[in-house]
Order: sequence, then C-alpha cells, then structure tokens
Amino acid sequence: MVSPTTLPVSGAWMVTPAVATGRFHRARTCGAAITLVDLEDSVALHDKDTARTLAADFFTTAPSDGPLAGVRMNSLLTRDGIRDLLAMADYPSRPPLVLVPKVESARDIEIAATALDRDGYTPQIWALIETPRAIEDAASILRAPRLAGALFGAADYALLTGGARTWEALLHARSVLANSAAAAGVAVVDSPFFELDDLEGLRREAELARALGYVGKTAVHPRQVPVITEAFRPSEEELAHARAIVAARRRSGASITSVDGQMVGAPFYAAAVALAERADQHP
Repeated sequence: MVSPTTLPVSGAWMVTPAVATGRFHRARTCGAAITLVDLEDSVALHDKDTARTLAADFFTTAPSDGPLAGVRMNSLLTRDGIRDLLAMADYPSRPPLVLVPKVESARDIEIAATALDRDGYTPQIWALIETPRAIEDAASILRAPRLAGALFGAADYALLTGGARTWEALLHARSVLANSAAAAGVAVVDSPFFELDDLEGLRREAELARALGYVGKTAVHPRQVPVITEAFRPSEEELAHARAIVAARRRSGASITSVDGQMVGAPFYAAAVALAERADQHP
C-alpha cells in the first residue's frame, strides 16, 4: 500500500495524445507533476496502432530529470486495451506509471499488474474511476494490492448517470471516492476541468477538490497546469498556521491547547505535521 503523503504525485497531471508527438516536449516542460501520454479517448479507433508505436518514443526520449511519465491505456474490456498491455510489456523503456480506465473491480488492477510486472519492473498502476458501478465498489477497488491510487473521471460518470458535470451534481461521487481512498491509504486525483478559458473556475474547483482530500487534478491544456499547481500547494499562511500548531502542541506536552483562538488537539496536530511534510517534499 502506498501512502498519499509520500507519493510524489500532488498537483497537476497533464494528459497529451500519443498521436500528437509535437506536443510531447511542451507536456514534459509545462510544470506538471505527472505527464500521461494518452492511448484512449483522444485517439481515434483507426489511429490506435499508430498511437501505441508513438507512445514508446515518449518514454524512450523522456529526460531523467523530467516529471514522472505514464500512459493512459484503453479499457481492459476492449481489444485495444489488451493490445496496449502487450505493446507496453515490450517497450524498450517501459512506462513507470499506467492508468487503467473504466476500472470496475480490483480484478482489473490484478490483470494489468500480472501482464506488466517483470523482475525489476513494477509500474505504479492507477485506476480511472468513472462509472456508477465503480463508485459503488470503490472501497473494494481501492484496496487492490497493486493499486497506487485513483483518478476521478467526471465526463463519463456524468454521461452514464444522465447528470450534469457541475461540482454540485458530482459531489457525492467525489466524496465517496475520496473517503474510499483515505480508507485504503492511497492517493486520489480529481477529474479535468473542461472549460479551457475559465481559469478562475478551474481554480475554485481545484481548491474544492483539495478540501475533499484530493492530492491533484488532471489538466487538459498546459495553461491549466500553473493554476492547478498553485491550488494544491499549501499557501504561506497555511504553512505558518500549521507550524504554529506544531510548536504549540509541543510546548503543551501533547495536551490540548489553542492557536489563534482555535482549540488544537491530536487530529489538528497530525494534520499540521502532514501538511508541513508535504510542503517540504514538494516545495
């Protein structure tokens, strides 16, 4: 099991189509924490074979000092998903992270891990949770032994429920997923914000996701990356308050105390320590 407090995946996740090789450099240098090359939704059916070949170059040419790179494969319920696994297993430089879409059971994670794992190679495997069935079974899915974390897919979930893609309409699903991730001790990353020109709306949604316990958010354009990164980075005020809580707690000898008129007990202290540690790990 991987703790979300130690996994270096907080902030923005940038997704770029495997067939758009001209975008690879910008995707790697836009400041995202994770860069995913996409074989799924952004690739037309007739381009899937080409995308698999081009994706191999994404990892072969990836700089060692760049962001953690990964691939969003096709669903395991499709022929292209099976072909993706076979292709990735033979890549000269295999992806350190694999995102599996349309996950609806822990068995999906086991299948992906069994196909990919080799001596000296055990990629991070992430689940894309984007169906009503997956939300219902989130607690079981997120306890899969090889799972590193989950991403929420708002667009497909809203399509399948017939609901809207608004924050209010999707709050239940997001909350269920956040709770299940916390119970399983894995990280959870929020869905993209699809209005490319509404950066203030993106900021609000990212801040709301962080407040629920999400560690990051997917970007669909490089201009979104700085906004997401800032939203998930603790502010100077938050850090100062957290450090004041830590200092007051230690001065009190681990007793209940107060900071700026707020009662501070053990949960407040633990949260402050975690926030300060994350800030130190990801300045």
